[in-house]
Amino acid sequence: GVAGCCAKTTTAPLDRVKILLQAHNHHYKHLGVFSTLCAVPKKEGYLGLYKGNGAMMIRIFPYGAIQFMAFDQYKKIIKKQLGISGHVHRLMAGSMAGITAVICTYPLDMVRVRLAFQVKGEHKYMGIIHAFKMIYTKEGGFSGFYRGLMPTIVGMAPYAGFSFFTFGTLKSIGLAQAPNLLGRPSLDNPDVLVLKTHVNLLCGGIAGAIAQTISYPLDVTRRRMQLGAVLPDSEKCLTMVQTLKYVYQQHGIRRGLYRGLSLNYIRCIPSQAVAFTTYELMKQFLHLN
Repeated sequence: GVAGCCAKTTTAPLDRVKILLQAHNHHYKHLGVFSTLCAVPKKEGYLGLYKGNGAMMIRIFPYGAIQFMAFDQYKKIIKKQLGISGHVHRLMAGSMAGITAVICTYPLDMVRVRLAFQVKGEHKYMGIIHAFKMIYTKEGGFSGFYRGLMPTIVGMAPYAGFSFFTFGTLKSIGLAQAPNLLGRPSLDNPDVLVLKTHVNLLCGGIAGAIAQTISYPLDVTRRRMQLGAVLPDSEKCLTMVQTLKYVYQQHGIRRGLYRGLSLNYIRCIPSQAVAFTTYELMKQFLHLN
């Protein structure tokens, strides 16, 4: 949970800008990544960069906690029940952990996206509780909170899978090949080797970059579906396939399906680096090695 919160707060301003760009907010759609980062504080003050971050923290603590815990549990189950070990069980366990965490915390993500998409002076939602009430009453009850869940699950499987897989593989190879150069004894158990902090950050960053590239078009699809009624072209984005087709036809690959990817690298690489590093440090702090 702490790992998730640290990671997301580090990159919250970039998260807000990404949502504004992905769904072509009419105030900022003519701008690029860096010009939007400069324009938001001018229009909405510096706290505008953190809009939706309260909802993000409420979501990300259970999300991070469930994901990391589920990964360790699934890894044991896959090894024990299916007899699969090595690198493949990391990929499978990571995918399953990501899907589990997403399903458990999806309504909070939906609310966070709606709050982050709002621009000062045009507020439809007054806060987290108000957004929950409005979506529930205006968008078909509980099913309204799960709009865009399918592309999220389809996108999360490769994202979480490759994220955990890449980090775990780099960690095991690093500690096996160059234990003295890359590793050090764990603070809570000198018999266990862990990566040095800067190596941890590097491995987490590489894991984030690879995972993000593979799953990004589905992230764009998810955001547009989540924003739903807020967007003028929402009736064209009702299903995952419809939304993918519509974004591709209207904006193409680079300006549509991969719009905001450069920002996502800047956002996701430090986010994943901080997440994995904090997780490893918390494990030592709480004597889990």
